[in-house]
Parts: sequence; structure tokens; C-alpha cells
Amino acid sequence: MNSTSLPPAGGELDLTLVRKESLAEGVVRLSLTHPTGERLPQWSPGAHIDLVLGPDLVRQYSLCGDPGDTSLLQVAVLHEPEGRGGSQYVHDMLAEGDTVRVSVPRNRFQLIDSQRYLFIAGGIGITPILPMIAAADRRGADWRLVYGGRNRATMAFAEQLTTDHAHRVALRPQDETGLLDLEGLLNSPSAGTLVYCCGPEPLLDAVEQRCAAWPENTLHVERFTPRVRQDDAPPASFEVELSRTGITVTVPPDKSVLESVEEAGVQVLSSCQEGTCGTCETAVLDGAVEHRDSLLTPAEQACNDTMFICVSRAACPRLVLDL
Repeated sequence: MNSTSLPPAGGELDLTLVRKESLAEGVVRLSLTHPTGERLPQWSPGAHIDLVLGPDLVRQYSLCGDPGDTSLLQVAVLHEPEGRGGSQYVHDMLAEGDTVRVSVPRNRFQLIDSQRYLFIAGGIGITPILPMIAAADRRGADWRLVYGGRNRATMAFAEQLTTDHAHRVALRPQDETGLLDLEGLLNSPSAGTLVYCCGPEPLLDAVEQRCAAWPENTLHVERFTPRVRQDDAPPASFEVELSRTGITVTVPPDKSVLESVEEAGVQVLSSCQEGTCGTCETAVLDGAVEHRDSLLTPAEQACNDTMFICVSRAACPRLVLDL
């Protein structure tokens, strides 16, 4: 069929796992297609999808295939035995031929046009970087990738990257070269260069610290685990007015805005419940927000026009939301 598949209500599709393959030690790639061969929704570099693995088991994974190929969606999943169960399920339970429910692609990690890029990847954080590299290369941009991992055996796509882009890719296995030399990479701002980074939280924190002196909006990162917060005060209750429905709800200290809104009968699309996926983003019409998400930059937070209601709260007695 030539038509683009339309997702059912909720923005989800039931796809078929046509291939499950090992890419590196502890990493498998899933290739998902429509059961009737329909084209899948288009996406752009940096996008991710949810895999709905069970009633209370929804996990987000970056797309790592070719955005121009609408016949399949591909994600790579690292086995994390000490994780929350999603990767364990993918590695141990999913088999070729299984039906997997997935969300339509979402992107909070867009590749912005630039003449020059520095890509920094740690471990499985290479997955959203792959299609970015391909896009930068097609545009004729100047780019380089520094890719770290525990050892070469654990570094998915390493051989492909060094074969295709040997002069632009620096592999840095920790057992051979130690930790990434972020001081050398980021010590002084490079004019016109955008920095994209994905990987474990310690890497993201270190890159953010070293890019603090770079021009605003130079650094772009993606997290799939919540940023660690140091809360100074316990949460307080506040009111939320829903402008479209005319309802006002009170959000108590022990509940999120999302929970309170849904208890009032207003359904909102949500997924991670941790402020990392972006599904529940809601426009703020009035009031000040205490941002607790791991997505918005400081500049975006200062605009005070949007919030992720699964984790963020009010920094005032009353918020007005576009719901």
C-alpha cells in the first residue's frame, strides 16, 4: 500500500517486529514494520518512540534508522539488568514476529541547521546521533563525532562509523583511552559550532558544565532518565485553572498536575511520568512554573509558556493551562 498509516486515538500503532539482531555486547536492534505494509509516520533526526511493553511498562527509545525510509522504524536497546525492567523485557521476551505497540515519533532533540557540529556520544547515546550525522553529511556541514564506551565490544555502530567516516569519528573506549577528554574538546567555545550530546547522566552533566561559557543555545542534550534535583523546599498545594474546560482543580503536595487533572476527568496524553519524554507538554496561559523536567533549557524555562505536567509544579498560587 502507498498510503501513510494513520495511528489510532492516542497516537499509537501496532507494528510487527520483523528483525531482532545483536549489534554489540548487550545491545540489540529492533526493526518494526506495519503488518499490512503501509508506510509509517515520517520522523526527523533526534526523534524517539515509546515502546508499550505492558500495561505499566512504557519505555522511550531513540530512532536510529533512516528518516527517509518510511517502511520501518528501528531502535537499539541496551540491556540494563539493574534498570526498571524495560530493557530486560526487550532482550528476554520480545521475539521476531511479535506485535509491539509503539507511539508515533516525537522529537525534543531536533537537529538545527548549522555549518559545524560537534557530536558527543556515550554508550547507547549514539543512537539519536546516527541519523544526525547522516543529515549533517548530506547538507555538507563540517562535523566530528567523539564516541566513548566501556570497551569496543560494547560500542554499537562503531565499525560502521569508522568505515564510513574514518576522518571524522574518534572512538574512545574507556579501557584503552580513559574517560573522554571533555576539557580538551570544550575548553574554549568554537564559533558557529553546535554541540549535540547524548549518553549517561554523568557525561551530560560534565558536558553541560563545560559548555556553560559557550554561547546560549549552543549545547543540545537528550536525557532518558530524570535530571537529579536538589529540592530546597517540600511541594505546596496550588490551583490550576483549565481554560478550555472551565474546570479549576487543586493540586495537593503529594500529587502531580497530571494526576489531578485526570482525576477531574480531563484526559491528557502522557508516557514517561518523569519529565523526560515530552508527551504531556502543556501551554501555560498565566502564572509562574516551577520547572522540574529534564527537557527545557534555561532559556525555554524563562519563557514560562509551557510545562510538562507530569513533574513540574506552580511557583505561584494559581496556574492557567490550555486544557
